[in-house]
Amino acid sequence: MNNDTVDKLVIFLAKRDGIDKLVKTFQYVSKLVHWHVEAKNPEIAQRAKQWEVASGLSRKAFRTGRFLTGFNALRRSPGSTPTLRFLAVLANAGEMVYFFFDHFLWLSRIGTLNPNLARKMSFISAFGESFGYVFFIISDFIALKEGLEAERKLGALEDNKFRDKKIESLRKIRSDRVMRLMAVAANVADLFIGVADIEPNPFCNHTVTLGISGLVSAWAGWYRNWPS
Repeated sequence: MNNDTVDKLVIFLAKRDGIDKLVKTFQYVSKLVHWHVEAKNPEIAQRAKQWEVASGLSRKAFRTGRFLTGFNALRRSPGSTPTLRFLAVLANAGEMVYFFFDHFLWLSRIGTLNPNLARKMSFISAFGESFGYVFFIISDFIALKEGLEAERKLGALEDNKFRDKKIESLRKIRSDRVMRLMAVAANVADLFIGVADIEPNPFCNHTVTLGISGLVSAWAGWYRNWPS
């Protein structure tokens, strides 16, 4: 029996990434609501702010131990070429730093560790995150380029004996391209958020920029992780 939409939603939310993307949506929707109503309705704005902070802290709890994902990715599938393996090491190293120090940031913000550590932990975590995303984006662009070249070669084949295999290969290449583009969108959006923490500036730190970036990251990740 094929899974329907409700089945897929249950499967998606059972994954840690699924819960993270849902709570990330809450976090950045509430950020935008706070910004929109702050001047007109301070009480609603304060409630939205509390929702944003609670969502952000909840996401950090869900990510406990997540730094092991990058280590396992390097151990199991580091890349098919020396270039991709090198990029994978840099990307996953950055992500591991991000998730590892994010634990200490969370503990600082809830008061288990010295709250004064929060700013330093936030900077280190955001730096690792941004560093990693740069190399994830480069890897995805290389894969997209290779996919286009493979599609061109398949398109040039005229042997009808392999027509079904060719159609299936093209379908897989195009499906992978969509996933890669979603990954690039999510990583670029998260890069804006990371830069806002590392090097505050009027554009990256504007509430609308952060809000839209957070939602793009959450929804692109939602699309990539949705069960087939």
